[in-house]
Amino acid sequence: MTWIEAIVLGLVQGLTEFLPVSSSGHLRITSAVFFGRDAGASFTAVTQLGTEAAVLIYFAKDIGRIVRTWFVGLVDRSVRSSLDYRMGWYVIVGTIPIGIFGLIFKDQIRTAGRNLWLISCTLIIGAVLLAFAEYWGRQTRTLENFRMRDGVVMGFAQAAALVPGVSRSGGTLTAGLLLNLTRETAARYSFLLAIPAVVISGLFSLPDVFEPSAPGTAAPSIAQMVIATLIAFAVGYAAIAWLLRYVAHHTLYVFVLYRVALGSLVICLLATGTISAT
Repeated sequence: MTWIEAIVLGLVQGLTEFLPVSSSGHLRITSAVFFGRDAGASFTAVTQLGTEAAVLIYFAKDIGRIVRTWFVGLVDRSVRSSLDYRMGWYVIVGTIPIGIFGLIFKDQIRTAGRNLWLISCTLIIGAVLLAFAEYWGRQTRTLENFRMRDGVVMGFAQAAALVPGVSRSGGTLTAGLLLNLTRETAARYSFLLAIPAVVISGLFSLPDVFEPSAPGTAAPSIAQMVIATLIAFAVGYAAIAWLLRYVAHHTLYVFVLYRVALGSLVICLLATGTISAT
């Protein structure tokens, strides 16, 4: 991997991780269009450690309060009705689907799941579902109304994002809106829900990122991996603040249009032989 490649992909990861446009899909597309190869699923997983570090810092007070309350609630019944205690369980239970499916389909995610025909189609299909949710969701429910059912449904939506192009935030925002949650509520839970799965996935992918097994995959050096992850962290931190402000006052249709446009462009590039699907 070249230094330009590592820097560009770090920027792309930071810019797209929290937007409902699929960071893994963008990394795959960017690699194919500009560098003629695939950075690999492990590279994506490890750079996500940078963006999740941004979540940990941005929501440090909330996360600390949730973790403390959850542990206290294990022995003190008086706090079990609090939102923080319940949110701890919502995140734990919501993480189970992606953990199970990630283990079952690990090999397919790293190989067939990175096919650009699949990614372009999931970008467009995900856009249609997001538009439907934005249009029909009543957005009347806040975190105070959040229930275990919501956590489970959004957990399965997050698991769907194991396929590049689906988008973890896109899937969870879509599910949240269909559950009549406000955009901001769905976004906040989405950020918290991602932490366990992304951190564990990134740590497990560390040994693979420097010795990729897939043919044609670019292998970064340790220094390149560190810089790409730091860039993803810095840009991702800014993206969190921006997205929370944006969803509080705007619809998600701009992301719908963007996904359709990008998916259609990739299909055209594939159809004309400009880029290869694998």
